[in-house]
Amino acid sequence: MKRISFKNRNIDVAGNIYLPNDFDQTGSYPALVLATPGSSVKEQIGAVYAEKLAERGFVALTFDPSYQGESGGEPRDLEDPAARVEDIRCAVDYLMTLPFVGEERVGLLGICAGGGYAINAALTEHRFKAIGTVVANDIGQAFRGMLPDVREALEEVGKQRTAEARGGVPRRDPWIPDGLREAEAAGITDPEVLEAVTFYRESRYRHPNSTNRLLFTSYGHLLNFDAFNLVPELLTQPLQVIVGGKRGNTGQYEAGQRLIELSPAAEKDFFVVERAGHYDMYYKLEYVNPAIDRLVPFYSKHLGV
Repeated sequence: MKRISFKNRNIDVAGNIYLPNDFDQTGSYPALVLATPGSSVKEQIGAVYAEKLAERGFVALTFDPSYQGESGGEPRDLEDPAARVEDIRCAVDYLMTLPFVGEERVGLLGICAGGGYAINAALTEHRFKAIGTVVANDIGQAFRGMLPDVREALEEVGKQRTAEARGGVPRRDPWIPDGLREAEAAGITDPEVLEAVTFYRESRYRHPNSTNRLLFTSYGHLLNFDAFNLVPELLTQPLQVIVGGKRGNTGQYEAGQRLIELSPAAEKDFFVVERAGHYDMYYKLEYVNPAIDRLVPFYSKHLGV
């Protein structure tokens, strides 16, 4: 693994690139860009999948989104779908500068919210020759469904922007409770939320660069985002959709079904990892490994190894 950086306009995006075990600088390799979940950093879910894909012969690039982690950009903790999608395009630009990456051998893997961002990027970024998703969701649809009143939320966003324009302090809210004790105190019983808290805040995958804070004004960008809009018209690449068999409130199974149904691709596949929940697919090897075993032949067929 090597630390790298690339530009998204004037922002320095920090990434890690994973190389195959038998890497030869003079060779030519298939490469994958990994788009990761909201609030996560490159050392978490992206690292799990990138390391395993590199072991199977791929160059794998994972990175911190603009405004988050070790990447630059102000204001901090902004989640802007337009920036996230452009990060992905700029990651391809970076790969095109590497002499050992085959220009026609680049694919894309998106996980959770990164799955929706990956699909949205792939609509117009046809340098990606094959697209995979794992427990993908459309973060715009998810947030619209999560909020009790979207219009009221947008009113609050406007008030907050006005306050900040007048010198007020930016508002940053937790994505999830900062620990299981806090979740319990808040009366949270949803098993998926508790699994998210366990993974991000109380497991060995907790990372100091993952702040668990969302700039409140991000809602103004998120609530009008539609990751799967124009899929029937523009998503022409081969598509591999992987979901966990255990359904829950993240809606990953249903989002995967919707995506596969919308896709006009001549080659597409829907694969269920039985008994796996959304967050199981982030790091538990008994569920990650079947996903990798499905992705590798898919990418090998369309990118070559």
